[in-house]
Amino acid sequence: MVSSPHTFDFPPYRPPSEAQSMLLRVTHGCPWNKCAFCSMYRKYPFARKTMAEIKADIDLMPAVYGTHANHVFLGDSNSLLLSADALVEILKHLYSVFPGLKRVTSYARAKTVMKKSLDDLKAIREAGLTRLHIGLESGSDAVLKKIRKGATADEIITGGLKSKEAGFDCSIYVLLGIGGMEQTIDHRQGTIRVLNAIDPHFIRVRTLTPIPKSDIAKWIAEGRFTLVTPLVSIEEERDIVAGLEVNSRFLNDHASNIVPLDGKLPEDKDHMLQLLEQGINYCRNHDVGYSDYRYL
Repeated sequence: MVSSPHTFDFPPYRPPSEAQSMLLRVTHGCPWNKCAFCSMYRKYPFARKTMAEIKADIDLMPAVYGTHANHVFLGDSNSLLLSADALVEILKHLYSVFPGLKRVTSYARAKTVMKKSLDDLKAIREAGLTRLHIGLESGSDAVLKKIRKGATADEIITGGLKSKEAGFDCSIYVLLGIGGMEQTIDHRQGTIRVLNAIDPHFIRVRTLTPIPKSDIAKWIAEGRFTLVTPLVSIEEERDIVAGLEVNSRFLNDHASNIVPLDGKLPEDKDHMLQLLEQGINYCRNHDVGYSDYRYL
């Protein structure tokens, strides 16, 4: 009996900043999979891939991507859930096939980082995992509880700081509008506190776009969650930027965002605030709605 040839297993999602990266799937789905704003991995039951499957995919990558790409993203949602020994073995094989790699990144839950020993994290970093993409969404404990993030603001601070101590580039994600109109002020204030406490290398902003079949989409339909307007979304971002005391690159690198930003804090803070004020004034003067917010 002839066995069928191994076919490459593509991860279904990756951050926008990894658009040019090779993709390597080391797990399937999300081990948490309870966040109210997300339905991305609902159809992918969480599973760890075998080492043989992962190495077979790595061996196929030159045929899939060519030999000159030098960035890799590990999917799916929380590769750091694998043991340090397994990740080190994966990374060693990856670098043996692509010795010129400059960046290898992964999503990671802050609580997973928090629970791993510093020695294990350092071993993973030394083996070549360079950047962790960590979802904060909001620094408000009330909002985090409501959206079932599964971590408190202080736990996310601990995980973020630990990732930096281990030597990773720390990329933190903020979700504008995630508190709805009901908790927008608490969302702003808490998010400022957490970002200032972590001082991540990157702050990446998204704007809440209710995904069909997500819990938030159901809450909106039931009148239990009031979606913020484009104006309030920009006001949230303005207040967050104004309150930051960090040395971070701040980016709106997603199609959901209203005012595109890419700057270094604190150097570009005044310029970013000017752009956000322009967006606020535009919304006020033109009664901007969700169907026509892409005015810049």
